[in-house]
Formats: sequence, structure tokens, C-alpha cells
Amino acid sequence: MRDAYHDELDNLTVRLVEMTRLVRSAMSRATTALLDADLHLSESVISQDEEVNRLYAEVETSIYELMATQQPVAVDLRTVITALRMAADLERMGDLAEHIAKIARMRHPESAIPAELRDTIVEMDQVAERLITKTGTCIATRDVELSKELEADDDAMDMLHRRLFRVLLSPKWDHGIEAAIDITLAGRYYERYADHAVRVARDVVYLVTGSRDGEE
Repeated sequence: MRDAYHDELDNLTVRLVEMTRLVRSAMSRATTALLDADLHLSESVISQDEEVNRLYAEVETSIYELMATQQPVAVDLRTVITALRMAADLERMGDLAEHIAKIARMRHPESAIPAELRDTIVEMDQVAERLITKTGTCIATRDVELSKELEADDDAMDMLHRRLFRVLLSPKWDHGIEAAIDITLAGRYYERYADHAVRVARDVVYLVTGSRDGEE
């Protein structure tokens, strides 16, 4: 029974890492759809969010069963609690990628991103993908030092978000209100995606150290 119990704890990690892979792919494809007005790609991101939701439901069900049947304590209790938090953040990241794909779908056949902001959106996607890749590694390896690196990556995302707003608020902006709303929303989705990745990384630190500040 105890072997099966610890196998199920290990399976939680496997599912969480798979969720990071899925939400990374979703963000990458959503960004391409946004920039290239690719309707097929945007539809695929939207439809495949169900796979992220399915994994989240599996994690949630597994945790509730473990809590009810095994009554975990100490490190094991910390593991299941943080796994549930991580899964919720990762599920939300999938939703945010889906929101970006929906902007692309709504503006098809035009791109929602004007030429002068394309490079910034590309950079935001690169930072987002870097964050979620590191997040997956952190979950798999429980690397506290790598987890702490995500704070700096999040700072880079915040800087890019501010850059978007400088362009939107410039007197030279001539793309209208509708485009400004699309870009404001997209920028917010990238920023929130990064924030959720940082939250997952902080949970890894808590899981390993038992402390929110990373000190054992």
C-alpha cells in the first residue's frame, strides 16, 4: 500500500510536468496565431485546452483521494497541497494562452498586432516560454536555485509590458481603439502567464524548504 501511495505522489509530479509542456506549446502556438492571423492554429490552441483541463482534474481527484485514504503528514502533506496549487496555476496559464488565441481568431483574417509591436510580442512570448520551461525543470528536479531565477525573468516580462503601454499611449498611435484594446488584453495575458509561472516556482521552494523565503 505504501509503495502505491508513493507511486501516486510521483505521478503527481509527472502530471504537473506534462501540464507545463502543454501550456508552453499552447503559448507558443497562440503567439504564432496572433502574429500571423492563423485561424487553424488559434482553433487548435482553443480546442486543446481541454487536455490541460483534463490533467488538472486528474491531479485534483488524485489529491483528494490521497487526502481521504492516506492522510498524508509532514513532507507528504506539503507535497499534495503544493501540487494542487501548482496545478491550478498551470491550468490558468493554459486559459491565458487560449485567451490570446481567441484574440487571433476574433481579428482573423487580419493580424491583431501592428508592425511596430510585433518584436515586443515576440519577446514576450520568448520570456513566457523561458519561464514555463524553467518551471517544468523546477518541478521535476525540485531545484530551488533555478526556481529563484524566475523572478528575474518575470522582471523582463514586466519591462516588456511597460514597453507595450508606451507605444499605446504615444501620440503617434494611429491604429484605433479596437486595436489598443486587443493589445492591452494580450499584454495582460502574457504578464499574468509569467506571474503564474513565478507562483509555481515559489511553491517548489516551499515544497523543498518548508519556508516561503527559501530558507530551510
